[in-house]
Amino acid sequence: MSSTPSFKRLPRAVREQQMLDAAVKVFSRRGFHAASMDEIAEDAGISKPMVYAYLGTKEELFIACLHREAARMMLTIAGAADPDLPADQRLWRGLRAFFGFVGAHRDGWAVLYRQARGSPPFATELAAMRARLVEVVAGMFDHALRARGREIAATELEVVAYALVGAGESLADWLADHPEAEPERTATRMMNVAWLGAAQLLDGVTWRPPADD
Repeated sequence: MSSTPSFKRLPRAVREQQMLDAAVKVFSRRGFHAASMDEIAEDAGISKPMVYAYLGTKEELFIACLHREAARMMLTIAGAADPDLPADQRLWRGLRAFFGFVGAHRDGWAVLYRQARGSPPFATELAAMRARLVEVVAGMFDHALRARGREIAATELEVVAYALVGAGESLADWLADHPEAEPERTATRMMNVAWLGAAQLLDGVTWRPPADD
């Protein structure tokens, strides 16, 4: 009998998702540099040459993981944050979807936020993901302001959006390290921090430093 391993024939798209699932687990556990294609192939239950044939080098595979996890996250948020909702409900649903995604895909978040951030070749991928999130948040606040007959400079909207996204990323990183923490409770905490300030911004209330003596 032949000792050559045989692999069940599956559609290419299904096989690629298997490889990406395995790669996300290994990358999150080992980090990009320590992860091996042998381990990823073994985790996926396929041969290493098949991984290379389908998804390329380890760097290309890592980028494919980044793209998939980022796309999943953005679709989850976009699907929850209905633009016709009031601003507070839209923000709440977006935050709940975001933290729910992180809670359900902790390995994916580790790859997206930790591994990509720590590896210079992938920093641009992470920056692009963050820029899309910032654009969504800034657009949400711009829509809410216009509904109230107010406008603020695009730079101000961008700064607020970056602050909110940065805080959300930090709290999501905390959530990823605390499996006992509930994603919805985490979203509520973030909402309390974010909305109390955002609501005043929408109403035109701003804090200014005291004048120098």
